[in-house]
Amino acid sequence: MTAALWCKRLGLSHLLLEAREELGGQLSAIQNEVFDYPGVQAKSGAEVQALFAAHVEAMGCMVQRGVQVQKVDIAGRSLSVRDAAGGEEQISFRGLIAATGAGDRRLGVPGELEMIERGEVYSATRDRGRFAGKKVAIVGGGDRALEGALLLAEQGADVLLIHRSEHFRAREEFLHPVLAHPKIERLTNASVERIFGAGAVQGVDVRMAGDTVRRLAVDGLFVRIGVEPNSHLLRGQVETEMDGYIRTDATGQTSAAGIFAVGDVCTRPLYSSIASAVGQAMIAAKQVSLLVMQKGEQR
Repeated sequence: MTAALWCKRLGLSHLLLEAREELGGQLSAIQNEVFDYPGVQAKSGAEVQALFAAHVEAMGCMVQRGVQVQKVDIAGRSLSVRDAAGGEEQISFRGLIAATGAGDRRLGVPGELEMIERGEVYSATRDRGRFAGKKVAIVGGGDRALEGALLLAEQGADVLLIHRSEHFRAREEFLHPVLAHPKIERLTNASVERIFGAGAVQGVDVRMAGDTVRRLAVDGLFVRIGVEPNSHLLRGQVETEMDGYIRTDATGQTSAAGIFAVGDVCTRPLYSSIASAVGQAMIAAKQVSLLVMQKGEQR
């Protein structure tokens, strides 16, 4: 949205493509209070999303909602999109700013896709009261996993924390309370091999150290094993890191001329924030404008 705002302000012909009907991408997934973006104090990411979307609309930015980008052809300077009705369209471009973000990394085990398709994807902040008196499993060893374990346990859930390594990598502010909490059981050197349940998650098969497999009954599963960038549309056409993050220079330009990447698709979680994404998008839009001016093209 920031890239579109700046393209509009700079007088560039532009089009913001959004797969959903609502703008904002991953902002809506932020369930916690947003207090670290200057000038904004919001109860959740959804409030920030609404503010940004209203700004885009007020500025008169060109937006196309409900379309999925199927393919990007950098050499041919075109991309193909498909709408909800199945109609396809080819769109030509002079420059491209990829702000596709990142998504939760999946376990890749049997039963996971069915769980997701049933809508059993929970937020520890939003859904913590839902599991009071029930048993839940959380997979992961970082901040999100341990913070979620604490939130759920404090609301009365019995938490099973499953981590593939022996040591957790979360910050001390989460680690010590988790280690001391009576309602959090820890399984280390363990990995989920299967999710089972008819109609709802009923348990998981966990491979333990020593290669034994335990079947554990749970009422819910939270997968918190990190994120991965949504860079598949550009892979093979621009340089990426081994884990898929797009390589960029200080202006956001990729290894392909006129192709930019901003936000979580090129920024690792340690440095990811609303503020950094906004700044990167502004810089990329200004650089696109500069390139257009240098070529003497119409904006």
